[in-house]
Order: sequence, then structure tokens, then C-alpha cells
Amino acid sequence: MRCSRMTRVGMTGLLVVGMALGLTPTSSAAPAPAEPALSPAMVQAMRQDLGLDEQQAKTRIRQEATATKIASDATTAAGDAYGGSWFDAAKGKLVVALTDQAKARAVRATGAETTTATHSAAKLASVKSGIDGLSKAKAVPAGVSAWRVDARQGGVVVDVQPGAWNADVDAFLATVKKTGPVIVNTEGVQAPTTFAAGTVGGDPYYVGPYRCSIGFSVHGGYVTAGHCAAGDGVAYGWDRSYQGNFAGSSFPGNDYAFVRTGGGWWNVPVVLGWGQVSDALVRGSWEAPPGTSVCRSGSTTHWHCGVIQGRNETINYAQGAVYEMVGTSVCAEGGDSGGSFITGDQAQGVTSGGYGNCSSGGRTWFQPVNEILRVYGLTLLTA
Repeated sequence: MRCSRMTRVGMTGLLVVGMALGLTPTSSAAPAPAEPALSPAMVQAMRQDLGLDEQQAKTRIRQEATATKIASDATTAAGDAYGGSWFDAAKGKLVVALTDQAKARAVRATGAETTTATHSAAKLASVKSGIDGLSKAKAVPAGVSAWRVDARQGGVVVDVQPGAWNADVDAFLATVKKTGPVIVNTEGVQAPTTFAAGTVGGDPYYVGPYRCSIGFSVHGGYVTAGHCAAGDGVAYGWDRSYQGNFAGSSFPGNDYAFVRTGGGWWNVPVVLGWGQVSDALVRGSWEAPPGTSVCRSGSTTHWHCGVIQGRNETINYAQGAVYEMVGTSVCAEGGDSGGSFITGDQAQGVTSGGYGNCSSGGRTWFQPVNEILRVYGLTLLTA
């Protein structure tokens, strides 16, 4: 945005409102989340996308904030017996799976509940790492969409496209099942693609022939998806004025980028609500566990919510595998790439890709924001 133009009604992607919010820098090691601000419009969005009534939505937001806050202490208390954890919406609590019930008392003291695990998180991570190694060797068939550790099921879930299941997929599955507990899933699985799109007027930012969405404001710029970096690496804002340059990007392998802003643009700790919900203030970046609700803002389909289904997933894009991603039930479409994923007031990550759409539903992955902050030495802007 040029300096002479101070506001924009219905602003897209990068919300460049005035400086009156009072910006406070924070590192990726943010303080524990305070009581979440319960925006009526955000509650309404959760009611719509998660099928909750108003009181259920408010209760869930508070419970998820508590689960996120205690997750680190619960993991430490579990020690070597840690088998993974997730937010159980029915119980309203963080659940920690344990291979040794002798650790249950210490874990429960943190406020979490416990259950029995057959395999440790370290064992499941080892199985997944083995599949990651196959992907780096280009030994994963195109019919395999993704794989992830699923502590609730006690194994590594491999997503296979039903229409692309062939002899190569059979051979691949036979190999990985020898390494440990592998669970094959075909329900709703499609080939994943990134969510970049062709140029469309009036949207957040443009790079070469593509349109993408802003993720989160940081000191000196913003973070977004790495696959959006193209052409000469110059980003142009919604009004086609010079916005900044890509100071770093990575894809595949990762899917993140840092754009250093200039040309009169400034940055604020806000996620655009598109008139569907109130614009969300960003107050930190605590990582939410699987089972937690999460909402996404993007320049094509605007605001949608869903649930975090798994962390540390690998996506098998046509361009190459991308590792350590977070899978969700939130829908997205072309042009939403790079957009914000947020739980309550805690930044989670930037939109990478997925499959499906916001008419019939689908699955979307995001690149965790804290990894981007660490890689580029950035500080998140918070309200």
C-alpha cells in the first residue's frame, strides 16, 4: 500500500490498517496464552463450520487454550513413555497416550488425561522418518498423498488415492509395513496440489503470474508460502503497487517464505475476517495439539474453520515432498496459498496446499509458523 492511501474498506490478504493497534514484538517462544478473546463473529464461524451452538463454541475455545498451554508440561512429565497427545473435544481436555502407566499420575497432575499406548511417540516418529527417507529417494508412488503419525490410532497413517492404487503402491506399503505400525487410509483421499492461482484483480498480493495470500506480519515484513515465490521475486500488493521482495523461500522440502516489505507498506498483527468474522488480533504462536479447532483466512475462499488432524505430516506433491506439515479438515482453493491459520488468538501457520474445495469440502495442510520464525530469525508481531 502506498503511504498516501491510509485505509481500505474490505481489505484483502495483508490487512494494512493504521498503526493505532500498538505493536509488540514477540519471539517464536511466546508466553503462555492468556484467556482467549471470544470474538462473537469467530464464534459464529466455528458454529457454522464445526456444527456447534454458541455456548459449545465458547467452551471449546477456552478448553483448547488450556490444552495448548499444558501440552509442553504434560509431554515432559510423560518422558520416554510419551506416545503422543491430542485434544479430545468430547472430554474437553488434552489426552496423553502412555506406554508406561507409572507416569500417569505425573501427567494428570498437569491437567491432562491419560490413555494407554502400544508404541511410543519415538517409535512412530522413526517409522515416519523411514518413509520420509523413501520420499527423498523418490521411492514413494504418486498414488500416495501423505503420511503422518496418528497417536490416537497408534500408528503411521498413509493416505492412498483409491483411483491410483496400483502395483507400485502395493510394493511401497509392503516395504513400510515391515518397519512398524502402518495404517492405510483411502477415505476422501485425492492428489494434493498447492493453492496458488492465476492473476485475479483486487486480491492480496501478486508475484509474476500468480496470486497468493499473506500469512502473518513479522518485524520487517510477512511470512507466506514458499511455492508462491516466482519470477523476479518482487511482490505487489492488492493495488498493484510495489510491496516488497522475497528475502528467503523454500519449496519443496519446506513450504515457507519471508517477504521484506517496502514501498510504504507496513505490518500489523491482524488476520483478516473478510466481513464474515471480526478481524482477529494475533497475540502469540503457541502450537495447538491435534483435535483442536483452527480457522483459516485466504484471499479466495476467505474465512473457514475446521480441526487439526495431525502434526508432522509429509505431503507428496508433484513437485516433491514437503515435511513437518500440519494437516487439517479446513477447506481451501487456489489463491489461498500462504494465508493464515489461527486458533483463538494464537498464530499456527501458513496455508500450503491440499485437495477438495469449499463447496464439497477437502483437506488442507499448513506450514507451522514457528519454524519459519526460527529459520529466518524473525519476530512475530503481536497485539
